[in-house]
Amino acid sequence: ETETEDKGYHVAAFYVVLLSDTLSGEVKTIQADFGAIESQILCCVFLCSFSVLKLKQILFSWFPVLGWLPHYPIREYAVGDVMSGCSVGIMHLPQGMAYALLASLRPVFGLYTSFYPVLVYFIFGTSRHISVGTFAVISIMIGSVTERLAPDSDFIVNGTNGTGSVDIDERDAYRVQIACSLTVLTGIFQILLGVVRFGFVVTYLSEPLVRGYTTGSACHVCVSQLKYLFGVTPARFSGPLSLIYTLVDLCRLLPQTQVPELVVSLVALAVLIVVKELNTYYRKKLPLPIPIELIVIIAATMITHFCGLPDKYDIDVVGEIPSGLKAPRVPDATLFSKVIGDAFAVAIVGYAINISLGKTFALKHGYKVDSNQELVALGLSNTVGGFFQCYSVTSSLSRSLVQESTGGKTQVAGLVSSIIVLITVLKIGSLFEDLPKAVLSTIVFVNLKGMFKQFMDVPMLWRTNKVDLLVWLVTFTSTILFNLDLGLAISIGFSMLTIIFRTQLPRYSILGNVPGTELYLDTNTYQEAKEIPGIKIFRSSTTLCYTNAEMYLEVLQEKSGIEIGKLLTAKRKQDAKQKRKQEKERKKAKKQKTSGALANGKLSEETKGQENITNEEASGSHTQSIILDLSTTSFVDTVTVKTLKNVRLPSHDPSGFSLSCPLFIVCGGTPACIVEQLEKAGFFSESIPKSRLFITVHDAVLHILKKRGEADFVLVSHQVHSFHNDL
Repeated sequence: ETETEDKGYHVAAFYVVLLSDTLSGEVKTIQADFGAIESQILCCVFLCSFSVLKLKQILFSWFPVLGWLPHYPIREYAVGDVMSGCSVGIMHLPQGMAYALLASLRPVFGLYTSFYPVLVYFIFGTSRHISVGTFAVISIMIGSVTERLAPDSDFIVNGTNGTGSVDIDERDAYRVQIACSLTVLTGIFQILLGVVRFGFVVTYLSEPLVRGYTTGSACHVCVSQLKYLFGVTPARFSGPLSLIYTLVDLCRLLPQTQVPELVVSLVALAVLIVVKELNTYYRKKLPLPIPIELIVIIAATMITHFCGLPDKYDIDVVGEIPSGLKAPRVPDATLFSKVIGDAFAVAIVGYAINISLGKTFALKHGYKVDSNQELVALGLSNTVGGFFQCYSVTSSLSRSLVQESTGGKTQVAGLVSSIIVLITVLKIGSLFEDLPKAVLSTIVFVNLKGMFKQFMDVPMLWRTNKVDLLVWLVTFTSTILFNLDLGLAISIGFSMLTIIFRTQLPRYSILGNVPGTELYLDTNTYQEAKEIPGIKIFRSSTTLCYTNAEMYLEVLQEKSGIEIGKLLTAKRKQDAKQKRKQEKERKKAKKQKTSGALANGKLSEETKGQENITNEEASGSHTQSIILDLSTTSFVDTVTVKTLKNVRLPSHDPSGFSLSCPLFIVCGGTPACIVEQLEKAGFFSESIPKSRLFITVHDAVLHILKKRGEADFVLVSHQVHSFHNDL
């Protein structure tokens, strides 16, 4: 019985240690408690359990839906997700068709894009509230590529009367191939970046950069839709300043405006703006926002069809919308080389928008979004969608806000919305063939409101941070003037330059003590901070590295009044002169030992006197000690060590106090890393021992005052901690 109890105890102990992460410890415990056969059996059980747990963890990380769907609380979440999904699905229909025009594709491909990628994100995504699908910025980026590679001029066919016309069917088919190839390559980039855990790349796209870029993109979207509002056909421009040329051409064509299309546009625009403002004003009272976009589409289609507007007034309509889903098709890989740059730009911009929205909602609702898994999820959505004739997707702010505000709790809402889109594609899509394109353009205009409100960032950034304002303005201007792809590259480069300039041009300050405290603050900023006589406490606002090391040394000399170069030069001259004198005296000592000894003594006193005078001239009459506050330094490179060695003044006494200006180092909050790097670089020596390294400025000050016998100067005192003692 005792043996059974012991074995039962050990079996229980085995399952306890099974939860540990150290594999060797469990095997040793099992072998110590059991015989050879029992140990082997339990080891096999453990390894199998360990493998199952590891496999389960991998599956949950790659397929997040397996982690939450089996535990989905139907009673609590189902109603909210269904209502939210219906609302978002209704928004998908008009936005999908409208944004397809931005991509220079037929509206039905916008519906495909609102279906397949949403299903893929449902399986692989980690955000519960974002709505993936068509988005204006991504659509206009796709449109710029499709129009560049498949312009109308490449599809001109001869007419019967000798005039040329565009083969629209062939052109649109080729543009679909381009969009699908671009989308698949975009997805491949995103998947690769996610697999190598490169999700942090989006951190290089600062918020001012993203907001300035999306605002500039909104201007491109707006200009591209003006032709539908006025019913004109401007020339196609590409390259830098194409937006300006398009605006000029539109102004030239204004006398040819189609009045019926302009009236349709203005009426639809007025209705959309009024009802959307009512939705915003009464959003707390309305259970669901009024689906005005869908209502306008239905009303416009019915009026256009029954009144015969296309035949009477030549109003441009959507045209044929095929029913059903198309079979998957492999994209044309020969186009990859032509769109590789655009694909990478779309991948980065799409992910930046997606992760920023995802993290916003995650922070609000208290859950975590995996940035790397989001890259994989978005990449798979694009890759799979590209095979089903979809174009690139990302999350939409307007749809995501509706999904969250109408009670959506999980991506089940996205699943419901995709079902609504599927029903439309299969059964209802053909009913919208008489929908005027001008109405879809007004939907695009109204949904740009949020992006145009980002112009309010300018006065806010002017008050808070002018460098971020400069990044915003440069990004916006470059996007307007140099188009979306080149504008993004210019804005990223400029943003990186601002970081470099901030590192190269930090703020240097001399610190003083706030009486009665242990605080040491900038004496120029805080009037109560007073310098301690004879001590210069020097600090840089950023890390000390090779880009600013020379400036660091120059400003240190300027603010401390110490001419380190002169001091070191004088010291070398004195050493050389003393060496020559000693050699001369040694020769004389062989002839006259007594007179040589006396002469040598006089020479030593004379040399010391000259050296003290030189030190006083080089270091000034007031500065007696220097404290370098390196608390802002996060790493130390070789140039930094050489710079600090130049600051390190030579001394005759091992303690370093015979010179008028000994050096002390304060490493602040990251001591271990800095000390380790300084040790490896050979910084410490007899003249600068480890006892000169302190955790806080106050410790260094107390140490210096104690050596001087002036410890009562500082009112607040405590035990001095140096790295020499701690290590």
